[in-house]
Formats: sequence, structure tokens, C-alpha cells
Amino acid sequence: MDKLTNKDHAEEQEFLRKIKALRDADKLGELMEMTESDLMEEPETEAPEDCDNYVVFENVRKVYHVGEVDIVALADASFCVNKGELAVVVGESGAGKTTLLNILGGMDTLTSGRVILDGREISSMNQRELTKYRRYDIGFVFQFYNLVQNLTALENVSLATQICKDPLDPAETLKAVGLEDRMNNFPGQLSGGEQQRVAIARALAKNPKLLLCDEPTGALDYNTGKAILQLLQDQARNSGTTVIIITHNKAITPMADRVISVRSGRVQDVKVNHDPVPVSEIEW
Repeated sequence: MDKLTNKDHAEEQEFLRKIKALRDADKLGELMEMTESDLMEEPETEAPEDCDNYVVFENVRKVYHVGEVDIVALADASFCVNKGELAVVVGESGAGKTTLLNILGGMDTLTSGRVILDGREISSMNQRELTKYRRYDIGFVFQFYNLVQNLTALENVSLATQICKDPLDPAETLKAVGLEDRMNNFPGQLSGGEQQRVAIARALAKNPKLLLCDEPTGALDYNTGKAILQLLQDQARNSGTTVIIITHNKAITPMADRVISVRSGRVQDVKVNHDPVPVSEIEW
């Protein structure tokens, strides 16, 4: 009996050692927070029918093969988002949110399933096509801004517009996010909230079909975070931009038109909110 117990313990330690090695190598980011029990099978969640299929995730599965270890990052995930909606993808660390965003943004490929944006199947694209897809169709907003430090706010936004087919005017875009008087400032001369506004303006100036935001308020204080969320909500309402926000903060979900809950690599629930709450009324 003791021999069996020691063997089981050794196998468990070996599994944890491999996972730690992967985490330390930073190969799979937040997926390394998943435990062995998180990968157990659960019932599949179907995408809701009240959708115009502008954004479609259909039975998407993503498995990372590293040595002898298979990490199931997404397991038959399905959801859809309407054109012009603001959707929030919410889940704990390691739930698979970032993998979902990376696949939707064309930065990673899937193992099986389909991903569609505006009638085009992203999942069947080759690397050259994915590069064009990221360049022309997707706007990214990251948690830590990723601005070029030796360029002004206006130059940062202008840089992104140089690779687009039909970009918006950089100065007008900065004006729209409330930075009319800060265009000639460098990132180091801007507050965190102002830098995130520059990052949003940079993404919007590409005139993308889809705006993907990865924890856009994660590095901001409460009041600044609310201002950024208000900006994103206004963008969807007033400009018809389709916005998807990735977050672990469940408190912001009432602002969304659609809430997609992710756990252990699976879409657990999709709720349509017919009466979104103004950001000003949200507390956390």
C-alpha cells in the first residue's frame, strides 16, 4: 500500500515539476495556472442563437504539446458576438481567456474548430493571411500599453495607421479619446490613464473590424479604469465598433451587451444583456 502511495506521489510531483518548468519558461502564460483537475471533461456549451454571427467561435479546441505533457487550453469553446456589441469575456487566471483572445486576434492557431469574423474563416488562414488579418482587421489594446517610448502620442498613433488600408486621422482619433492637448507628449510625460487612451486611439485609428482589449484596466487605478471602460462602451455605442474585453473582474460585466464566462478552457455560459448598465453605476 505504501509503495503504491509513494508511486502516486512521485507521479504527481513529476506532473507538477513539468508544469512549473513550462511556467518558468513562460511558454503558455496564464494557462499554467490550470491544474490537472481543471482539465476534466464538462458538458459542452452551445453558442446562443440570437446572434448575427459577426464573430463566431465554433467548437474551438486548443492543445499545447510540450514534451510528454498535453495542456488543454480550450476545449470545444463556442460563442458568438454581434456586430457593434461590447462583449466581456470573464474568467479566473488560467481559464483560457488569453488563448481565446490570441486565436481570435490571429496571434495563435487552433487545434480544431472554426473561428469566423465578418464571414471570413480565420481558422483556415495561413501565416501570410493571418498577418494581413492582424494588420487590417484587428485593433489590440494591452494591459501595459506597449507604446514606443521615444515617439509622441501622435507619432505612436500615426505609426499604426501606416500599415492600414483605410485608417482614421490620428489627430482626430486622439481628440476623440480626450487627448487633444497631449498629442505632442511622450509616454513618459503621460499618466497611466493617458497612456492607455493613446493605446486605445492607436487601435481605433486602424479602423478595425474588431477591437480586442486584454485586461485594459488591469494596471490602472479605480477612477482611471472606469474612465477607460466608459471610453470603450462609448466607442461601441457611438461608432458601432465591435469590442471584446478580456477580464477577471466580474464586477464590470453589467456594462456589456454580452457576457461570456470561461472556466478551465470551456465556455461555461453566454448571457445577453438587453439593458447594459452605464459604467458610472458600476462599483468594484
